[in-house]
Amino acid sequence: MFRNYLKIAFRSLRKSKGFTALNIIGLAAGLGVCLLIVLYVTDELGYDRYNVNADRIYRIDEDVYLNNTRYDATTTSKFFGPALVATYPKIQQMVRFRNPGDLLVRKGNDHVFEHHFTFADSTIFKVFTLPMIAGDPNTALNNPLSIVIDESAARRYFNSTDVIGRTLEVDNDNKLLKVTGVIRDMPEQSQFHFSFIRPIREAYNFNDPSDNNWVSNSYFTYILAQPGTTRAEVQKDVDDVVNRNIGPALQGMFHSSGADLEKAGNHFRCRIIPLTDVHLHSNKSGELEVNSNIQFVYIFSVIALLILLIACVNFMNLSTARSANRAKEVGIRKVAGSTKGHLIFQFLTESILLSLISLVLALFIAVLLLPVFNQLAGKSLHPNVLFSGRFLPVLILLVLLVGCLAGSYPAFYLSSFQPIDVLKGKIAAGFRSSWLRSSLVVFQFFISIGLIVSTLVIYRQLHYIRNKEVGFNRDQVLIIHGTWSLGRDGTTNLRNNLLTLAGVTDATITPDLPTVGGGQYWQEGWFPDALLDAQKATLMTTLRVDDHYIPTLGMQMIKGRNFDLAQFPTDSTAILLNEAAVVTLGVKDPLNLILYNHDDLMRTITYHVVGVVKDFNYNSMHDKIHPLLMVVNTFNWSSMAVRFHTNDVVSLLRQVENKFHAAKKGLPFSYTFMDNDFDKLYHAEQQTGRIFITFAVFAILIACLGLFGLVTYAAEQRTREIGIRKVLGAGVTSIVGLLSRDFTILVGIAALIAFPVAWWAMYKWLETFAYRTAISWWIFLVAGAVALVIALMTVSIQTVRAALANPVESLRSE
Repeated sequence: MFRNYLKIAFRSLRKSKGFTALNIIGLAAGLGVCLLIVLYVTDELGYDRYNVNADRIYRIDEDVYLNNTRYDATTTSKFFGPALVATYPKIQQMVRFRNPGDLLVRKGNDHVFEHHFTFADSTIFKVFTLPMIAGDPNTALNNPLSIVIDESAARRYFNSTDVIGRTLEVDNDNKLLKVTGVIRDMPEQSQFHFSFIRPIREAYNFNDPSDNNWVSNSYFTYILAQPGTTRAEVQKDVDDVVNRNIGPALQGMFHSSGADLEKAGNHFRCRIIPLTDVHLHSNKSGELEVNSNIQFVYIFSVIALLILLIACVNFMNLSTARSANRAKEVGIRKVAGSTKGHLIFQFLTESILLSLISLVLALFIAVLLLPVFNQLAGKSLHPNVLFSGRFLPVLILLVLLVGCLAGSYPAFYLSSFQPIDVLKGKIAAGFRSSWLRSSLVVFQFFISIGLIVSTLVIYRQLHYIRNKEVGFNRDQVLIIHGTWSLGRDGTTNLRNNLLTLAGVTDATITPDLPTVGGGQYWQEGWFPDALLDAQKATLMTTLRVDDHYIPTLGMQMIKGRNFDLAQFPTDSTAILLNEAAVVTLGVKDPLNLILYNHDDLMRTITYHVVGVVKDFNYNSMHDKIHPLLMVVNTFNWSSMAVRFHTNDVVSLLRQVENKFHAAKKGLPFSYTFMDNDFDKLYHAEQQTGRIFITFAVFAILIACLGLFGLVTYAAEQRTREIGIRKVLGAGVTSIVGLLSRDFTILVGIAALIAFPVAWWAMYKWLETFAYRTAISWWIFLVAGAVALVIALMTVSIQTVRAALANPVESLRSE
């Protein structure tokens, strides 16, 4: 019997080639988009799951709240991990990382800036799954002068992975490090990618006997819990470490225990976050790499579902619209003994078969569009996943789901015809006879209009970000990276030499530029008195700058003056505040205000305010401008910002590079432009905007395919009416208007429903920005007009053809 069903299904689909083609193309487009989004969502949800013990690994984060100022960090004290493992049996293992930033590695006569250096405990191989190609993971990091590299680094420097015992020259002093291990490249779905791993005890200041500070937070700490241990149990042990060690440390240094802070509404806490949650649920200060956002997963999943629903709605509409063509078939089958169940199964077989054919085409579409989608989404998704064994059940489920969803209503609708009514000719299913069909058209354009509104709002927000006054001038600023490799004197001499170039107007040496992302800045507590009482502290972002910083970046002083060490030697302990800091401190006259801090040895240092700078966005516009303080940079010269004014940028770059190489030969010249760095802060939003536009276009095209089919059948059913109207003198315009009116009304209803829903969704999205554009009324007007024009163009293609047809032919056919 099933074979018979398949035969009939093939005959029916072959008989209505136009109907079949529209349905296959519509379903294939919807399924193709869905497959792309499934790949994206699968990739996002799969981060860090390559680790065998991923479900038992946690990162320890620090959360400090003092007097309405907050500091969320991904790092803790270097003592935290060892204390947990030594004292609490439920914590099986721990590993700490400390990242030094870029380091120089010699390659031949030149040096290369390598970005993926880290210092780590030897237990890294016990916590994380990092397969070692060569070497012993148990001893690879035992020697202070050892280094573990990944497969790509081994091939890059030695053209082989058999490199155990070979040496690398690292850092300015060309320290020789012996390669003791080679690991496989870390998967792309990882929250960190280390190519060079050195022993943690070689990290800066790690072995300093004076560094016994439990309140410091320079180390990423990951812990591995024992099997069967719950998250609540791990958090309880972490809280106990905080109470036992950080509480007394706070009391000794800042005269307030953890309990005292809690009573005053403040806190110093450490929270754990599961390893598999970091990529999508964490966006704190100092993340190892830029994370994504779970909102994107939700958004794209909903879009995939909506586009698939549009494709299924097309199938339902076209199937019921052409129901008159199959009414006699249903009647004869019922008279011949077919039951309703048999007919339902027959029609569902047809829809599942059509869904299967569409899936084959959808796979081809997905593979074809994947490179473009990768570029839009910033991914490296591979089509092999679609054809893997683990993905096969998903494809089978998708075929059955879409086939049953799209074919359910037509199957029940067609099988419900009464044979006596059919054979007497009482069944005539035209476009206007189905309220459900009209509702489905409204649903399609409701989705399409909602996507158009969302796209316009996202585009406008991105335009607002790019053009908003941010408090500094990012145009024509060249950023030279890695100037620390020149040393302090070499970097200063380079700046002086650059200032002699005709196109250069100023230059500043600083590690803290306002386009690096707020998560990389130094956060400190500042105190109003020398007692350093934590109850009175204010957490402020601290930028390390020089006296060229303000003029180079085009910032504005609104009170006092800039740093001037040449004229005021005491400016070594001077500070600048931003307007938000002045408001938070609650002082009317901030000039000459005294604030206190401490150095690494916990010695109290007195600072005095000499000026106030106008607020500027040093974080992305997702965050409000928080209290900020600038101190004189005395120990970090990692980058230089150079302001220039010239139309011949290529020539200037060549001159700057020559000056850089003259300072020290063999060093790589690495640079970016500040306006490009600024744009990168909003890379995720730009990707979202581009993907939204793409999906909106797909949704509208798929909806128009269904609309085209509906208009075709509506015109066919009104062939005689059109012929009579033309004979009686009706013009093409009036006939087109007659056939288009119903669809115009439906698009209007869809717009009225879509507008408030889209407004609410975009309002919620804009709430994630501290600085945002308004949702103007014209956005809805444009979205509705675009949808209406597209619908009318689609309708007109068929209605004009019907209106231009010879009425004699149409009446003769009757």
